[in-house]
Amino acid sequence: MSTSRRDFLTGAGAAAAAFTLSGCASTPVETHAAGPDPVYRRADVDYKSKERPGTVVVDADNHFLYLLQGKGQATRYGVGVGAEGFGWSGVATVHNKQEWPDWYPTKEYLATHPKVLAALHELPSGQGVRGGPDSPMGARALYLWQGKKDTLYRIHGTNEPWTIGTNVSAGCIRMTNEDITDLYERVAVGAKVLVLPSRGVPSQEN
Repeated sequence: MSTSRRDFLTGAGAAAAAFTLSGCASTPVETHAAGPDPVYRRADVDYKSKERPGTVVVDADNHFLYLLQGKGQATRYGVGVGAEGFGWSGVATVHNKQEWPDWYPTKEYLATHPKVLAALHELPSGQGVRGGPDSPMGARALYLWQGKKDTLYRIHGTNEPWTIGTNVSAGCIRMTNEDITDLYERVAVGAKVLVLPSRGVPSQEN
């Protein structure tokens, strides 16, 4: 897998002691024992849409992801989204899915966060962090493509559930590990993903 805009999570090697960043994170966040605000708990809700059942709709401004069920119904999940300046919107498809995915930081990220180098290992696709309970990508990941191009954005898990409902990542869409596991089982490869435009962030269509 090519490099992406995924970032480092505490718990992996010497770099973990220096800062707290999780999958696709761009901004250090404080560590909390609590989970996300109850408002972001998974729920079945009314949701009118012209999109087909099985479509994923991300409302970044309100920190919700909807899996459309049809007949005006959807399963709603709380999400963490891109921090200011890192948001992304547009239409993509789920190109592939992975359980306990590896994380491959970009060269640009490593240039500004050199302490991460101590936590990297030689993996099949380059230098990265192995997938597992301490992975910055969490338990599961959905990889978003536009046509034949990898957008470099993911819907993935996080080991920092308290960040759900906030703007902390570098554009990727993060969910609790429990929720991304649920979504992973219910979303098919090839499913449409619609990320609604956020305030002040232009859409990036095909």
